[in-house]
Amino acid sequence: MKKKALIIFAALLIGILALYGCKKAVGTPEDNAASSEEESETEEVKEEDIGYKFGFSAIDMENPYFITLESAIKEVLDKEGYTLVTKNPQSDPDIQNQQILEMIDEGIDAIFICPVNWVEITEALEALREADVKIINVDTQVKEMEYVDAYIGSDNENAGYICGEDLLEKCPDGGKILILECPTQNSINERITGFEKAISSAEAGFEIAGRADTNGEFQKALEITQEMLKEHKDTDVIMCGNDQIAVGATTAVNLAGMRDVIIYGVDGSPDIKKELEKPDTQIAGTAAQSPIGIGKKAAKTGILILDGDEYEKEIYEDVFMINSDNVKMYGADGWQ
Repeated sequence: MKKKALIIFAALLIGILALYGCKKAVGTPEDNAASSEEESETEEVKEEDIGYKFGFSAIDMENPYFITLESAIKEVLDKEGYTLVTKNPQSDPDIQNQQILEMIDEGIDAIFICPVNWVEITEALEALREADVKIINVDTQVKEMEYVDAYIGSDNENAGYICGEDLLEKCPDGGKILILECPTQNSINERITGFEKAISSAEAGFEIAGRADTNGEFQKALEITQEMLKEHKDTDVIMCGNDQIAVGATTAVNLAGMRDVIIYGVDGSPDIKKELEKPDTQIAGTAAQSPIGIGKKAAKTGILILDGDEYEKEIYEDVFMINSDNVKMYGADGWQ
C-alpha cells in the first residue's frame, strides 16, 4: 500500500511541475506571438478611428472674425470625430508658410486657408499640392486659384458696393473720402473695388482724398487715420476694408473731435454692432457676412472632398447691410 501511495504522490508531483512549467512559459515572447499581433491590430483600429486630420491657418487668430470661423469649422468636424490643428500666423506671411509646412509634416489630410498675403502663399500651396493635401480656401482668395480644391467666402465686391449705395443715399451732394485698405488681402481689395464702382455712378462728386494700407489691423488703422486726418481736416467719409479697421478709424475720429465724419466697415462684427446701438455713433453701417455660415459650409465641403463625394468648388455667401435702423434684429452679442 505504501509503495502504491508513493507512486500516486510522484505522479501528482510531476503533473504539478508540468503545469507550473507551462504557466511560466506563457509569459515568454515566443508564446505571446498571437497576443502581440492582436495588440498591433488594436493599435491600427485606434489609428483608423481618429479619422481625417485637418489644418486651419487664417490671417490672425486674435481677430474675433477668424476665431469664430475656426469655431464653426471645429463644431462640424468634432461631430464627425475628426481632428483640427490650428496655427496662428499673426499676420506674417513667412510664419504662415512655415506653419503650413509644419502641418504637412504632422500628417494633415486637408487644410482651411485664409492667406495673410494672397501672392506669397503660393509657395505653401505648391508644397501642399506636392504632399497631396486638399486645400479649402476660405474668406479671402489666394492669387493662384488653380491650386485650390474649393473656395468658400462672401461676395466681397458686393459688400463694398452696398456700402457705396448706402453712402449715396446719406450724402447725395458728394464729399471727400478716405479709404483704408490692405492690398495683400484680396477680400479687402474686392470690397474697395465694389465701393468705388458704386460711388463712380453718382452724379454728385465724390473725391477720394487719400488711401492707405492698414494691413487689416486695428492699431495700424488707428495710427494711420490719425495722421491722415491731420492732412485732410475736411474729410466726410472713411471707407474701411473690414470692421477691425473701422473700429480703429472710429477711435481716431473721436480723438480728433471730428463728429461729422461717417464710417463704413465690412464684417458685421459684434464690436461694430455695439457701436451702431449708440445714438451718437459715427458708424454709418457695416456690410455683414457670416463667419459661422462660411465655416460650417467649409467644413462640410472638406469632408466631401476627402470622402471622394461630389461638392461645389465655389460657394459665395450673401452679404447685407446692418445699420442703426436694423441692428436690433441681429443683436450685438455675437456673429450672425
